Amino acid sequence: MQMATETPIAEAGNNFVRDIIRADLESKRVTGVVTRFPPEPNGYLHIGHAKSICLNFGTAQEFGGRCHLRFDDTNPTKEEQEYIDAIETDVRWLGFDWGKHLYYASDYFEQLYAWAEHLIEAGKAYVDDLNPDQMREMRGTLTEPGRNSPFRDRPVAENLDLFRRMRAGEFPNGARILRAKIDMAAGNMNLRDPALYRILHAEHPRTGGAWCIYPTYDFAHGQSDAIEGITHSVCTLEFEDHRPLYEWFLDNLPVPSRPRQYEFARLNLGYTVLSKRVLTELVRKGHVSGWDDPRMPTLAGLRRRGVPPAALREFVRRIGVARANSTVDVAMYEHPIRELLNKSALRRMAVLRPLKVVIENYPGDGTEELEAVNNPEDATAGSRSIRFGRELYVERDDFMEDPPKQFFRLAPGREVRLRYAYFITCREVVKDAAGQVVELRCTYDPATRGGNAPDGRKVKATLHWVAAADAVTAEVRLYDHLFGRPDPGADGDIFADLNPSSLEVLTDCRLEPAAAAAEAGQPVQFERLGYFCRDAKSPGLAFNRTIGLRDSFAKAQAG
Repeated sequence: MQMATETPIAEAGNNFVRDIIRADLESKRVTGVVTRFPPEPNGYLHIGHAKSICLNFGTAQEFGGRCHLRFDDTNPTKEEQEYIDAIETDVRWLGFDWGKHLYYASDYFEQLYAWAEHLIEAGKAYVDDLNPDQMREMRGTLTEPGRNSPFRDRPVAENLDLFRRMRAGEFPNGARILRAKIDMAAGNMNLRDPALYRILHAEHPRTGGAWCIYPTYDFAHGQSDAIEGITHSVCTLEFEDHRPLYEWFLDNLPVPSRPRQYEFARLNLGYTVLSKRVLTELVRKGHVSGWDDPRMPTLAGLRRRGVPPAALREFVRRIGVARANSTVDVAMYEHPIRELLNKSALRRMAVLRPLKVVIENYPGDGTEELEAVNNPEDATAGSRSIRFGRELYVERDDFMEDPPKQFFRLAPGREVRLRYAYFITCREVVKDAAGQVVELRCTYDPATRGGNAPDGRKVKATLHWVAAADAVTAEVRLYDHLFGRPDPGADGDIFADLNPSSLEVLTDCRLEPAAAAAEAGQPVQFERLGYFCRDAKSPGLAFNRTIGLRDSFAKAQAG
């Protein structure tokens, strides 16, 4: 089984799951470790799933076991092959592989059906004719017991006959349901005669029209674990109350193995929504361009935005695995992204809001080649040549005609350094008929080639720039948090918290040729601006901003 080569998530210091597994191996409860990642193919994976993927695959890796990828495909009305393909792509992108251990809950439909009949024959399941509203009303509350269905004591033979006729397609959707007969007065609501099978006349992506009844998640999940020999069924805390039901099925069915369920806290991230229902609505209502919109917390969106998978694995390792829910500061998530990209991304120059500069004392149409470092953090990255000439572009934000005291960049009469090039001084400001600045007339000091003055004089600002002679025009998309507050929906309407400034598209950006030559998905640092990657889906030249340069988490840690 091929896995990520970096430190596995199971080595995170705060990981009670690892301690449980080690104890199980030492006590001989298990002789090997088999975990699973069981997504429902009804949407795309998100960063919360990354935590589960790293935990399950990483734990198996650490203990020399294996991890299965199993699709929980028990609801054909919401499942599509698109989601199955996307999930496989995402797991591999994150750095993991299941080898030959790819499974589907639908692989076990016949066995699950046989086990349902086993429960009926043992008097532990019955066919109920109550409609959903009646069942809900009779289920009781957390403080009041439920009431038995009037159909609870049907004879075994009648239940078997009705269940087989349900399978044969004799009844419409919702007409009948198969329920476990446990205890309607149980303190745990999940034990109050839970549903096992419901009638659903729908085409299944894998089994087609072979079935018109489908098992519920609670009935299919634990038995699928048992069939596959899963030793540690690790899931998030919302399934903690389901564990007694998980164990009841294992106790009452002739399953081939006895897995155990353990729960950990799911990932909650500031400014981020990880509800699949909400993410689906974002796509359906057009708030985003699709599941892989770079503002989405989906793995497809993060990949398109340029987030390295190694940074996600490192983030998950650092936050650890705990039993209590908490919310992670988004700055903690961003920190390993910057950390990794700072070491790996090639530096390039790009001007996002170009302002033309003409160097009046530069000779004619002449140009020269200057040397620029590809990555100061990596000596092996080498250098490149960049062209310098009479006409350049600088950032419009790097010039102010009447600057305040703390503005040290370009202004009339002020000298600044151009990175890798020369000192220049602004001599004249050219405006259009509307009074907008459209061009700066400057002079340069030929003695400052390389960005240093032989007389030792200093300047307070160094600007990035692009030569007009070979500048490449591109589109650049600046992404921000999709939601404008750290706790979206806290006031009730989650969509009211959408950030109207989550995307800004700039269409007239100028890039040095080396930046324009970047391959799709390749990370680059636009100097002074942030980390970007070339968009893989755009027909033209377009870059997505992965993340800015400022690291508030590192600053807070230093403080």
